[in-house]
Amino acid sequence: MLPRAAALAPGSSPGPGRRSPPPAGLEEEEPRGRAMASGGAESVPRRAEAARPQAEAAEEPEGGSRRWGAQHAGARELAELYSPVAGVITADFLSGLFHWGADTWGSVELPIVGKAFIRPFREHHIDPTAITRHDFIETNGDNCFMTLVPLANMAYKFVSFSPEALYETCPWECYVFALIIFITMTNQIHKWSHTYFGLPRWVIFLQDWHVILPRKHHRIHHVSPHETYFCITTGWLNYPLEKIRFWRCLENVIQAVTGEKPRADDMKWAQKIK
Repeated sequence: MLPRAAALAPGSSPGPGRRSPPPAGLEEEEPRGRAMASGGAESVPRRAEAARPQAEAAEEPEGGSRRWGAQHAGARELAELYSPVAGVITADFLSGLFHWGADTWGSVELPIVGKAFIRPFREHHIDPTAITRHDFIETNGDNCFMTLVPLANMAYKFVSFSPEALYETCPWECYVFALIIFITMTNQIHKWSHTYFGLPRWVIFLQDWHVILPRKHHRIHHVSPHETYFCITTGWLNYPLEKIRFWRCLENVIQAVTGEKPRADDMKWAQKIK
């Protein structure tokens, strides 16, 4: 008896319900097709990863600025908005640091520095209203001279830099400009804080809203022994610095290192005048 597969004539049907054997070579092509299908499925994530940078680049604005980080449009707007405020705060802190140093350390007898810088601070504690009798040049000349070079540098950048370069440095330049202007006006603002008659209304308005140093606020510093509220540009930092005992901590460190006592010369000067 012949095998069933051999009994069938070539080209004849195996009959109902029976599967015919696959053609020659089909067994080899089928696994290969499956392998290609599985390989194509695995390559889909790789294609997506390769296409991701192109999609991100397409989402960037035309100007080329990123949608995150320092070049984000919102970040730049915030920087441009708050950089002048940061400049004012820095000016207030620097005024307090210089004021604290001149009030707390040094002596009138020191060569050059004693008479030029320290003595006016000692006399100011004896006669606080003497500053109101100074003219504009005497009041603001020193500060204007210090800020002349930075202002000239800013003017040079404004006329020589390209608009693109100015746009890139705008937040920093706004910070520096606000810092320079308020440093320049510090002595004038201090003078206004001791002036009780004849002030312009707009100055009183700025004082009342604490945009610049208020008169009542500055009185706290002039209570002996003059050891607090040193910031004299806006006075914004006086309360927080006093709250954390910033000046007291600095004085303790300097006294521990040098052995010098804070405000010793100021107290001697006050007793000598009396």
